[in-house]
Amino acid sequence: MLRYVEEPEKVRLALSPIRRRLLDLLREPASATQLAAALDLPRQRVNYHLRELEKAGLVELVEERRRRGFTERILRASALVIDPAVMGQAFTQIQDQYAAEHLVEVAAGTVRDVARMQSAADADGKRLLTFTLEAEVRFAEPGDVHRFTDALTAAMQRVVEEFDSEGGRPYRLIAGGHPAPRRTEGGT
Repeated sequence: MLRYVEEPEKVRLALSPIRRRLLDLLREPASATQLAAALDLPRQRVNYHLRELEKAGLVELVEERRRRGFTERILRASALVIDPAVMGQAFTQIQDQYAAEHLVEVAAGTVRDVARMQSAADADGKRLLTFTLEAEVRFAEPGDVHRFTDALTAAMQRVVEEFDSEGGRPYRLIAGGHPAPRRTEGGT
Protein backbone atom coordinates (compact mmCIF):
# COMPACT_ATOMS: atom_id res chain seq x y z
CA MET A 1 0.00 0.00 0.00
CA LEU A 2 1.33 3.45 -0.91
CA ARG A 3 1.29 6.01 1.93
CA TYR A 4 1.42 9.78 1.49
CA VAL A 5 3.36 11.41 4.36
CA GLU A 6 3.01 15.12 5.03
CA GLU A 7 3.84 15.19 8.75
CA PRO A 8 7.49 16.14 9.45
CA GLU A 9 7.46 14.17 12.71
CA LYS A 10 6.74 10.91 10.89
CA VAL A 11 9.65 11.51 8.54
CA ARG A 12 11.92 12.50 11.45
CA LEU A 13 11.13 9.16 13.08
CA ALA A 14 12.65 7.39 10.09
CA LEU A 15 15.88 9.38 10.00
CA SER A 16 17.83 8.09 12.98
CA PRO A 17 20.68 5.87 11.76
CA ILE A 18 19.24 2.66 13.23
CA ARG A 19 15.78 3.32 11.82
CA ARG A 20 17.19 4.13 8.37
CA ARG A 21 19.01 0.78 8.46
CA LEU A 22 15.85 -1.02 9.59
CA LEU A 23 13.79 0.54 6.81
CA ASP A 24 16.47 -0.37 4.29
CA LEU A 25 16.47 -4.00 5.45
CA LEU A 26 12.67 -4.04 5.52
CA ARG A 27 12.44 -3.61 1.77
CA GLU A 28 12.13 -7.38 2.11
CA PRO A 29 9.79 -8.69 4.83
CA ALA A 30 11.59 -9.73 8.02
CA SER A 31 11.06 -10.38 11.72
CA ALA A 32 12.62 -8.52 14.63
CA THR A 33 14.79 -11.58 15.31
CA GLN A 34 16.13 -11.59 11.75
CA LEU A 35 16.77 -7.83 11.84
CA ALA A 36 18.51 -8.02 15.22
CA ALA A 37 20.85 -10.72 13.87
CA ALA A 38 21.55 -8.72 10.70
CA LEU A 39 22.37 -5.57 12.70
CA ASP A 40 24.04 -7.36 15.62
CA LEU A 41 21.71 -5.60 18.07
CA PRO A 42 19.55 -6.88 20.94
CA ARG A 43 16.10 -7.95 19.72
CA GLN A 44 14.43 -5.78 22.41
CA ARG A 45 16.13 -2.66 21.01
CA VAL A 46 15.09 -3.56 17.46
CA ASN A 47 11.52 -4.24 18.65
CA TYR A 48 11.35 -0.78 20.28
CA HIS A 49 12.32 0.94 17.00
CA LEU A 50 9.99 -1.26 14.96
CA ARG A 51 7.05 -0.39 17.24
CA GLU A 52 7.77 3.32 16.82
CA LEU A 53 8.04 2.96 13.03
CA GLU A 54 4.84 0.90 12.96
CA LYS A 55 2.93 3.49 15.06
CA ALA A 56 3.97 6.13 12.53
CA GLY A 57 2.80 3.96 9.64
CA LEU A 58 6.30 3.62 8.21
CA VAL A 59 6.33 -0.20 8.47
CA GLU A 60 3.44 -2.59 8.08
CA LEU A 61 2.59 -6.07 9.25
CA VAL A 62 2.83 -8.66 6.47
CA GLU A 63 2.00 -11.79 8.46
CA GLU A 64 2.12 -13.42 11.86
CA ARG A 65 3.61 -16.90 12.33
CA ARG A 66 3.43 -19.22 15.34
CA ARG A 67 6.97 -20.24 16.31
CA ARG A 68 8.06 -22.09 19.44
CA GLY A 69 5.16 -20.91 21.56
CA PHE A 70 5.14 -17.27 20.48
CA THR A 71 3.92 -15.22 17.55
CA GLU A 72 6.59 -13.98 15.16
CA ARG A 73 5.60 -10.78 13.39
CA ILE A 74 6.86 -10.28 9.84
CA LEU A 75 7.07 -6.62 8.83
CA ARG A 76 8.09 -4.64 5.76
CA ALA A 77 8.69 -0.97 5.05
CA SER A 78 5.65 0.87 3.76
CA ALA A 79 5.90 2.43 0.32
CA LEU A 80 6.07 6.15 1.07
CA VAL A 81 5.55 9.32 -0.90
CA ILE A 82 6.82 12.28 1.11
CA ASP A 83 5.33 15.72 0.59
CA PRO A 84 8.14 17.94 -0.77
CA ALA A 85 7.15 20.72 1.65
CA VAL A 86 8.21 18.46 4.52
CA MET A 87 11.75 18.45 3.19
CA GLY A 88 12.07 22.26 3.42
CA GLN A 89 15.09 24.06 4.86
CA ALA A 90 13.99 23.96 8.50
CA PHE A 91 13.49 20.20 8.34
CA THR A 92 16.73 19.37 6.55
CA GLN A 93 18.68 21.31 9.16
CA ILE A 94 17.56 18.84 11.84
CA GLN A 95 17.32 15.62 9.85
CA ASP A 96 20.22 14.02 11.71
CA GLN A 97 19.41 15.50 15.11
CA TYR A 98 19.68 12.11 16.84
CA ALA A 99 22.97 11.02 15.22
CA ALA A 100 26.09 11.24 17.41
CA GLU A 101 28.12 12.06 14.30
CA HIS A 102 25.97 15.13 13.70
CA LEU A 103 26.45 16.35 17.29
CA VAL A 104 30.24 15.92 16.98
CA GLU A 105 30.23 17.78 13.64
CA VAL A 106 28.20 20.69 15.05
CA ALA A 107 30.33 20.85 18.23
CA ALA A 108 33.56 20.82 16.20
CA GLY A 109 32.24 23.62 13.98
CA THR A 110 31.29 25.63 17.05
CA VAL A 111 34.76 25.21 18.59
CA ARG A 112 36.38 26.24 15.29
CA ASP A 113 34.15 29.30 14.77
CA VAL A 114 34.33 30.56 18.37
CA ALA A 115 38.11 30.04 18.54
CA ARG A 116 38.61 32.06 15.34
CA MET A 117 36.31 34.86 16.52
CA GLN A 118 37.98 34.89 19.96
CA SER A 119 41.42 35.24 18.36
CA ALA A 120 40.19 38.11 16.19
CA ALA A 121 38.52 39.81 19.20
CA ASP A 122 41.74 39.43 21.26
CA ALA A 123 43.77 40.93 18.42
CA ASP A 124 41.39 43.92 18.35
CA GLY A 125 41.40 44.23 22.15
CA LYS A 126 37.67 43.44 22.29
CA ARG A 127 35.55 40.96 24.19
CA LEU A 128 33.61 38.29 22.31
CA LEU A 129 30.10 38.17 23.76
CA THR A 130 28.88 34.57 24.03
CA PHE A 131 26.62 32.63 26.35
CA THR A 132 26.46 29.02 27.48
CA LEU A 133 23.58 27.08 28.95
CA GLU A 134 24.16 23.67 30.56
CA ALA A 135 21.80 21.28 32.26
CA GLU A 136 21.55 17.61 33.05
CA VAL A 137 18.29 15.69 32.62
CA ARG A 138 17.53 12.04 33.37
CA PHE A 139 15.21 10.21 30.95
CA ALA A 140 13.17 7.25 32.18
CA GLU A 141 12.71 5.74 28.71
CA PRO A 142 14.45 6.10 25.32
CA GLY A 143 11.31 7.64 23.78
CA ASP A 144 11.51 10.48 26.31
CA VAL A 145 14.57 11.81 24.47
CA HIS A 146 12.48 12.40 21.35
CA ARG A 147 9.59 14.01 23.24
CA PHE A 148 12.05 16.22 25.16
CA THR A 149 13.75 17.26 21.91
CA ASP A 150 10.40 18.16 20.34
CA ALA A 151 9.38 20.22 23.41
CA LEU A 152 12.77 21.95 23.55
CA THR A 153 12.57 22.74 19.81
CA ALA A 154 9.12 24.31 20.23
CA ALA A 155 10.27 26.36 23.23
CA MET A 156 13.40 27.49 21.40
CA GLN A 157 11.34 28.56 18.37
CA ARG A 158 9.06 30.66 20.59
CA VAL A 159 12.01 32.41 22.27
CA VAL A 160 13.82 32.97 18.96
CA GLU A 161 10.67 34.50 17.45
CA GLU A 162 10.38 36.83 20.46
CA PHE A 163 13.96 38.13 20.25
CA ASP A 164 14.79 37.86 16.53
CA SER A 165 15.28 41.36 15.13
CA GLU A 166 15.70 42.21 11.46
CA GLY A 167 19.06 43.90 11.05
CA GLY A 168 20.30 42.73 14.45
CA ARG A 169 23.56 40.87 14.97
CA PRO A 170 22.97 37.17 14.28
CA TYR A 171 23.86 34.63 16.95
CA ARG A 172 23.95 30.90 16.44
CA LEU A 173 22.14 28.87 19.09
CA ILE A 174 22.98 25.19 19.43
CA ALA A 175 21.32 22.70 21.73
CA GLY A 176 22.73 19.22 21.91
CA GLY A 177 22.59 16.36 24.30
CA HIS A 178 24.66 13.30 24.99
CA PRO A 179 24.82 10.72 27.76
CA ALA A 180 26.66 12.11 30.77
CA PRO A 181 29.92 10.29 31.49
CA ARG A 182 29.66 7.85 34.37
CA ARG A 183 31.12 9.26 37.55
CA THR A 184 33.27 7.15 39.86
CA GLU A 185 33.09 7.35 43.66
CA GLY A 186 35.99 9.82 43.64
CA GLY A 187 33.84 12.26 41.65
CA THR A 188 35.73 12.01 38.34
